[in-house]
Amino acid sequence: MKFGIVFFPTVGPADRSAQQYFDESLRLVDLAEELGFVHVKMVEHYFFSYGGYSPDPVTFLAAAAGRTSRIRLGTSATIPAFQHPVKLAGKLAMLDNISNGRVDAAFGRAFLPDEFKAFGIPMDESKDRFVEGVQAIKRLWTEEDVVFDGRFHQFGPVTLLPRPVQQPHPPVFVTTARSAESCAEAGRAGHSLQTVPNVMSTDELKNRLSVYRAEWAASGHTPGTEQIHFSYPCVVAPNGEEARRLGRHDDDRNTAAIHRAVQSWGTTTSSAYPGYERLFEATKRSHFEDKMDAKKLLIGSPEQVRSQLEDIADWFGDDITISLGVHSGHLGFEDAATTMRLMAEQVIPKLSQR
Repeated sequence: MKFGIVFFPTVGPADRSAQQYFDESLRLVDLAEELGFVHVKMVEHYFFSYGGYSPDPVTFLAAAAGRTSRIRLGTSATIPAFQHPVKLAGKLAMLDNISNGRVDAAFGRAFLPDEFKAFGIPMDESKDRFVEGVQAIKRLWTEEDVVFDGRFHQFGPVTLLPRPVQQPHPPVFVTTARSAESCAEAGRAGHSLQTVPNVMSTDELKNRLSVYRAEWAASGHTPGTEQIHFSYPCVVAPNGEEARRLGRHDDDRNTAAIHRAVQSWGTTTSSAYPGYERLFEATKRSHFEDKMDAKKLLIGSPEQVRSQLEDIADWFGDDITISLGVHSGHLGFEDAATTMRLMAEQVIPKLSQR
């Protein structure tokens, strides 16, 4: 297993200022570089405390690039439907140059009705816009004099500058939450996979990984070269009870944030998001103890979290990469730093001894 950190702010001005949140997060980036974590990621969301402090992950990652030299920089994920592909391809290529070739480009479809409404994008178009956007971006990265004639975008001939440092292009990840077909399509296309185990059962996730790996191999890609990233909220403290106290508070606030953000699903339906109309009610039934029992959260003493990770490795394989959600903004900077230090010093080294 490899480990990185992911930032998913679920706070607003009533909790702490954006200035304070970003200052703390960038200091944690410094610590992640020092402790040997493999990546730092930032999400893209709008308007709500659920991710709203990060409308542009590339901006944050550019700041992170300027204060690090080794750690990889990942979008988690950026949304092609909300940006012109020439603009998004250029921003990511520029970041790849600023960071000397350290970008991991994860793309997602988005799922909040209020975000689509603000951009004037019909939700039913989200999958087609996603597929077209990723296709256009990859062509812009790898070809010259690109002429693109898509359903949503037409341009060219154009040659993107700057060219990415990584050749033929930065690693492309597909971020998926619930769709088995999205996993299959990612495998067929040779894209790496990024997902959140919290949104599905262990058996469902096992099935999706099996489909993804099978499609990857069947499409001629070398088995074992795919990258699979999971994101888990993580709180580690020397004392397990203290970790649970902190983790419960963080999870309760995170759940309240997503509950507010998905409220419009109570009056929205979309053929591109089957079943999502039940999401608002489902967030009411999200409970900390249930998630702990199902190992959807990494919370506890170093020994307890190591045991949780060993179960995860048994279920899904020990070749996955874990993105640790260490700072949603509801706990203090020192709580997040303690989690990272304990993971690096007392959890990860013992995992490697299995």
